[in-house]
Amino acid sequence: MMKLKHFYCLLLLTIFSQATFARDVIPFNNEWSFKKGPFTTDPLQYADIFTGKWQAVSVPHTWNAVDMQTVKDKFYTGDAYYRKAFKADPSWKGKRVFIRFEGVNTNTEVYLNTAPVSFSAEKNDIVYSNSTVNGKYNIVGRHNGGYSAFTLELTDMLKYGQENEILVKVNNEARPDVIPVNHTLFPMYGGIYRPVALIVTEKVNIAVNDFASPGIYIRQENVSKKSADVEVKVKLENKNHDAQKVEVVTTVFEKNGTVKAKQTTPYTILPQGRQQVIQRIAIRNPHLWQGLEDPYLYKLVTQVVQAGKVVDEVIQPLGLRHFELKAGDGMYLNGIKTPMYGVTRHQDHWGKGSALSNADHDQDLAIIKEIGATTIRLAHYQQSEYFYAKCDSIGFIIWAEIPFVNRVTTQEENNAKQQLTELIRQNFNHPSIYVWGLHNEVYSPQAYTIELTTKLNDLAKTEDPDRYSVQVSGYNVIDHPVNNNADIQGINHYFGWYNGKIQDVEQWADKITKDFAGYKIIFSEYGAEANPKHQQEAVGDIGNQWSNPAFFPEEFSTKFHEIHWGVIAKHPVFVASYLWNTFDFATPITFQVEPRNYKGMVTFDRALKKDPFYWYKANWSKEPVLYLTQRRVVERGNQITPVTVYSNIGTPQLFVNGEEIKTFRKGYTDVHYIFEQVKLKEGQNIVEVKGLKDGKAFEDKITWHYAKDNAKSSEKDGPKSNKSEHIGL
Repeated sequence: MMKLKHFYCLLLLTIFSQATFARDVIPFNNEWSFKKGPFTTDPLQYADIFTGKWQAVSVPHTWNAVDMQTVKDKFYTGDAYYRKAFKADPSWKGKRVFIRFEGVNTNTEVYLNTAPVSFSAEKNDIVYSNSTVNGKYNIVGRHNGGYSAFTLELTDMLKYGQENEILVKVNNEARPDVIPVNHTLFPMYGGIYRPVALIVTEKVNIAVNDFASPGIYIRQENVSKKSADVEVKVKLENKNHDAQKVEVVTTVFEKNGTVKAKQTTPYTILPQGRQQVIQRIAIRNPHLWQGLEDPYLYKLVTQVVQAGKVVDEVIQPLGLRHFELKAGDGMYLNGIKTPMYGVTRHQDHWGKGSALSNADHDQDLAIIKEIGATTIRLAHYQQSEYFYAKCDSIGFIIWAEIPFVNRVTTQEENNAKQQLTELIRQNFNHPSIYVWGLHNEVYSPQAYTIELTTKLNDLAKTEDPDRYSVQVSGYNVIDHPVNNNADIQGINHYFGWYNGKIQDVEQWADKITKDFAGYKIIFSEYGAEANPKHQQEAVGDIGNQWSNPAFFPEEFSTKFHEIHWGVIAKHPVFVASYLWNTFDFATPITFQVEPRNYKGMVTFDRALKKDPFYWYKANWSKEPVLYLTQRRVVERGNQITPVTVYSNIGTPQLFVNGEEIKTFRKGYTDVHYIFEQVKLKEGQNIVEVKGLKDGKAFEDKITWHYAKDNAKSSEKDGPKSNKSEHIGL
């Protein structure tokens, strides 16, 4: 056995030592220079861009980290430029060189060697001398869309052994032909806000610029504990003059590095066009990817070997699993019923916009895991590659979607198709993804929307026959004419916030259960604003969205979520549900006082978890929860008051000023304990709750201050009616 392990170690060392020379991926994130408009003339046409000061930056970078988060309707959209000098290594000559941008928002033009590269640093700025380009611009390529990666080839434009310069023009103005077509639901933070890399390959290589995908596509069928059939499609290119004989070698490695399976395919690559090799690998007794319970990942390594040398290599995750959504029942992962406790996530952070580090993504994932979620809707756009990869390894079940949201212009069809293709090809191999999202809250013109949704659905099923597709409506009518053109119908509805009262959700869910029993339906958004600075002892059944958008008490959101989850939990007609939102986020075009959406369970800066966060944690998480609500309503005006406790460790003991309160009733779920008719004393009141789980003691404590005068200044219940249209904020 020891000899066998030694052999495998030597094999791995041999493979990866060869692979070191196969493909170079070079980070290209530092020593950029930046200049933002507005510009009075076309800077490229008049060479104005090369004059004056440039700011030294590193990417990820955005120019909207402050203005889109703090000043309503007064943020910069328009042109900006990035510039970077670099030396093209002489060893790259005779190879292929690409530049890959993971995310640039929103519309991009890339130029190479447009001007001399003499420059000097001056403090934190870079001063460029005047230069003349004589109208000769070496355009490398363009890309429209701010959330997907794109790759451009530089091979024939580089000066090898010399200094070269990349110039990137970025514009984040809304356009009717590029989705999203406005900044209404969320901001399009301008900039090169995700990492950039140079990729250097041999002339024979796995495709790099197939919509910036990995160039290999892994399908899996007949997955069970006994076996799994894996198909690997490898896209190949040959830029030599003659056909080249190669071997395509795909190896599946266990976590410990041992070989699980291997396939070698001889192939002759012609010098014309892009070709593909399809390999079929049978895996016996696979270790399945079982979500959060056991997110086991194999490593799939595909190599192109020529004359005994590895000339290219791509490594991808392989999580063997089978998703099945059963109407009126829910998700079955590898035949095991799996709860779909769902949250949504916008990627922006306070003070950073969308220019995030891996640590920022890790922080969000840790919070999502803490709340007890099992599935994440990544709204409303393709998110970072790192985030998808971490979801694979953590075990979250993912809904990925394109930013076709909020409005229809009838000019966005080509770009929507492009971005859906990019989303699917770039993320095809992530085992965590179970569904592709086609659009969110788009309706009119009706005929155009139906036709485009149908085309997007056909595209999704052609690109990936094995995953589900979903479309989302903001109306509460399942059989609305624009609905049901995808595998799953998502419904966004905010009872008590945008229309009706909170309790209406139950009647609606009952009706859907009766009328649409055979449909796959997801409750894709529900929520209410909660500003922790706004507190109110008692709230009504209708929020302040229309009556007082400057006052969003946390307590209304708490009540909203208690009722909604109580209804969702007992209505399996919803095969999944997604609360809106995990985190507060920016809304730079909004009617609220601040350019902020406060529907998050957690504040924008990730510093404070609101009461509803602990409601879901108590209901979803396996971690012990014992929590007193209304901890921030310190000044109390009602001497007789209820005390609410969330406990998933059994019946709690409540003490008010040292006296135990024994009378309680259960609320909307088994973790919901309401101690009614609790009497406070004048002045300070200590409220404590205690519990025991597996011999370990838990407690929570808050302090309230009661005074009769507080009642006079307390807010009354909300308005008696709301407007009927949900506008998606």
